[in-house]
Amino acid sequence: MIGTLRFVLTVVAAAVSLAALLPVYGIVRAINGRAAMRVARLWHATILSVMGVRVIVHGNVSSQRPLLLLANHISWLDIIVLAGTLPVSFIAKKEVGTWPVFGWLARLQRSIFVDRERRQQTVAASDHVACRMADGEIIVLFAEGTSSDGNRVLPFRSALVGAAQRAVDGDQAALLQPVAIAYTRLHGLPIGRRQRARIGWYGDMDLLPHLHRILSDGGLDVHLVFAEPIGLGRDGDRKAAAKAAGDQVAQLVSQLNSGQFTGPASR
Repeated sequence: MIGTLRFVLTVVAAAVSLAALLPVYGIVRAINGRAAMRVARLWHATILSVMGVRVIVHGNVSSQRPLLLLANHISWLDIIVLAGTLPVSFIAKKEVGTWPVFGWLARLQRSIFVDRERRQQTVAASDHVACRMADGEIIVLFAEGTSSDGNRVLPFRSALVGAAQRAVDGDQAALLQPVAIAYTRLHGLPIGRRQRARIGWYGDMDLLPHLHRILSDGGLDVHLVFAEPIGLGRDGDRKAAAKAAGDQVAQLVSQLNSGQFTGPASR
C-alpha cells in the first residue's frame, strides 16, 4: 500500500512540477541553453525528494573547463541523481532518443545522442561534445558504454573521451573527472550484493517494471564521489586516461559497496 502510494505520488509530482517548470525552462533555454540546465536540476531534485532518495556527495566538481565527467552506470536513476546535483548534460546512446516520454525528457536535458556502432557518427558526436565543452558546459559520459549490476565497474571505453581533446587549443588541457556512483542503503539498511543487482537496470531488463519497483521502494541512499581530475591535452593518451579514471572509479565503488569508504561528505 505504501509502495503504491509512493509510486503514485512520485508520478504526480513529476508531472505537476514538469508542467510548472516547462514554461520557465523554455524561456531560459531560448535566452541561454546552458542556464536552462539549472531549471532542469530543480526538477530532478524535486523527483529525488519525493522518491525519498538521499544523495550524499563527496568531493567537489572541478571549477576548471573544459570538463568531462566519467561515471560508472548502474541505472536510469543515475541520470536523475547527477542531474539533480549538477547542471549537466549527458552523452546517451541513440536509442534513448526514440523512447516515448524518456526520449523527450533526454532532449530537454540537452543530451547528445551517439550511435556507437557507426564510427563516422561517433566522430561527429565527439565534435559536438567538444563544442559544448569548449563553451563551458559540463558533460557526463557513462564511460562503461552500458550499465552494470552495481557490484562491479566495467572497463571504461575511450572513444568518446577524445572529445575532451578536441575541446582544447594549443597547450591547454581538458579535465576528465572520475565520478563514482554507488547505492548503499535501502530504508536505512545496508544493501547487499543481491539487492544491489535488483536496484541496477542492466542487460535485457524491461524499463517499466523496473521503474515501477524503484519508484515504489523509495528510501535509497546513493553516494557520489568526485575524484581528482585527470588532465588530458591534445597529444595525451586518451586510452591511458580512460583506464586511469576507470580504475579509480572501480576502487571507489568497491570501497563504497563494502562500507570501507572513509571520505567525508561535502554536502
